[in-house]
Amino acid sequence: MLLKVLGTAAGGGVPQWNCACRECSGARGDPRRRRRHASLAVEASEGRWYVVNATPDIADQIEGCPELHPGPERRRTPLAGVVLTDAELDHTLGIARLREAERLELLATEAVRDAVLERQHLGDLLAPYTELTWRELPVGGGSGLRGGGGVRGRGAAEPLGTRSTVHVSAIPVSGKRPRYAATDTAESGGSGRWVTALRLTDRSTGRTAVYAPALGAWPEALEEAVAEADCVILDGTFWDDDEPRRSGFSARTATAMGHLPIDGPQGTARRLASLPARCLYTHLNNTNPLVDPAAPQHKALARLGIEVAADGMEIVL
Repeated sequence: MLLKVLGTAAGGGVPQWNCACRECSGARGDPRRRRRHASLAVEASEGRWYVVNATPDIADQIEGCPELHPGPERRRTPLAGVVLTDAELDHTLGIARLREAERLELLATEAVRDAVLERQHLGDLLAPYTELTWRELPVGGGSGLRGGGGVRGRGAAEPLGTRSTVHVSAIPVSGKRPRYAATDTAESGGSGRWVTALRLTDRSTGRTAVYAPALGAWPEALEEAVAEADCVILDGTFWDDDEPRRSGFSARTATAMGHLPIDGPQGTARRLASLPARCLYTHLNNTNPLVDPAAPQHKALARLGIEVAADGMEIVL
């Protein structure tokens, strides 16, 4: 199984367009410190890829990843579809950017699909441009990522593709709804399925990866999944619980905002340090000291055997 890290930033990216903090200013001065919105590309079969979350940066992310470039035919693309972990704008706005496709396959839980269609009205908006086809993202079991088909430019022939051995399943980790859907009264398939982690399994090798760019709780199902995983890529939005309040952009703690912090008594670093898997953090907020490569927090994580994911990183399992 081959994974490509397309981005590692939380909402707004690094630098954030309206922020002149030390971290954002540093990223403006040094392009190597810039981070695009958190996303992951997964090779379903040779030459066929799924993208996890469609961020506002998706066009640039595709251009920055040669494996996702179109060709050799003029309108054929290796992008087979999009898997959504949640319905946040930072993870769904890029769907509209893919409107040039003849059709677009999306995998999501019922709650996420309904939010995108009924609250964002994205289906109505894109109907004149492309066809959105939805597949249920299974909780617990697993669904194979399709090796062929998926996204096609108009006029392109249907690719033959090969059967994929990569299966994906969802692990509910939070009932946090996006702000635009906060007044929904319907459960839409269960409130706990608004935010999920993904368990990616290569049936041909038995290797597994867990990807959780947003993490509001640590349920037993997640504990079991990471204990068996070969690679864990986890929500690293905030370094500690008080960071949002200390930075002055929120009156809430990290946990109250739906993100378990890295450090502290309830921090995820302590959990990751005990795992045999390769562990990395992603989805870094612009207030997180980890966006500065010289920050001492990097050494603290390294002593625990934990890494910080980088844009463009390749992970082979």
